[in-house]
Amino acid sequence: MKLFAALAVLFWLISCSSDNQNLPAATGITGSIYVIMDSLQWRGPLGKTLDSIFSAEMPGLPRDESIFKFRWINPGKLNFVLKQSRNLLFVMTLDQHSGGSQIVRKLFTPESIEKIKANPTQFLTTTQNLFAKGQEIMYLYGTSEKTLIKNIRANRERLVDFFNQKERERLTQALFKAGQIKGISEMLIKDYQCNLKIPFGYKIADKRPDFVWLRQINPRDDKDIFIARKPYVSQDDFKKENLIRFRDDVCHKFLFEDPDQTETFLLTETTIPFLPVTADTINFNGHFAVQLRGLWRSNTYQMGGPFEGFALVDEGSHQLYYIEGFTFSPGKAQREIMRELETILYTFRTSDQLAKK
Repeated sequence: MKLFAALAVLFWLISCSSDNQNLPAATGITGSIYVIMDSLQWRGPLGKTLDSIFSAEMPGLPRDESIFKFRWINPGKLNFVLKQSRNLLFVMTLDQHSGGSQIVRKLFTPESIEKIKANPTQFLTTTQNLFAKGQEIMYLYGTSEKTLIKNIRANRERLVDFFNQKERERLTQALFKAGQIKGISEMLIKDYQCNLKIPFGYKIADKRPDFVWLRQINPRDDKDIFIARKPYVSQDDFKKENLIRFRDDVCHKFLFEDPDQTETFLLTETTIPFLPVTADTINFNGHFAVQLRGLWRSNTYQMGGPFEGFALVDEGSHQLYYIEGFTFSPGKAQREIMRELETILYTFRTSDQLAKK
């Protein structure tokens, strides 16, 4: 995914090791970001703008959980241990001259400062593995705080998407480091004309001609993924109400609170005004898609939780695919469970993509 236009390298902030093998591994939990900026700016409009973006509530969860765990670090206290964090965000503007701002500004070469002055539209660059292996670093800068805030607000989704994508790449590597469940890919390609990478720990819970359900039950949570499809008719299939109707039809037929009691089926929760189902159009691995997020529950009100799904068309087979991850983990934090399920869903490939490959 192209998140940003090509940007000329303005600087190397700190000399990178030519051999990343000499660097320690990045530390920190998934979804954590440390921001290093002047204390006055952190407490002012610039810091509040950044915090509102990265600490915004993650959509589709039953309780408040921020998209990222976003923490401020005083530039003067950025020690050896903190430098190894998995995600770092350095922020600096040329109109701020206090102590913390000067520390961050020293990371920029004189030539890069002149280029920032000459082009106020340049406000961002990124690099990797500066202090640790597997580390992502973003730099936000501007001629003035007002200009930088304007650029940040105009690109807020791209800033979040950058770190989301990097976390997804890390999770992909971690989830599939030990390989995949043997035979799943072959079965999906043969029977459903698609593919989805499934890490170890999942089992096939149900399999029908146009539906397959994969499940991992742990002591702390129940993680579920399913693929459903039907012939694509028109663009109306992507309307929110029609996707919810299709989802509910699938859940009613195949997903139950108790498999031995088919009257205890699952459905989409649409009756909570402050937690509505959202439907957003996105680019999903090169396909036009609608991302559906919301809550599910059983019709008995005994179970419930968040779900995230993607609807897209396979142009090769003219099928509408709906793929979803949902979890039942009452009383537990669910942000990272859903991030993990999303990572698996992003490995989905249609028949036309498999043919090209």
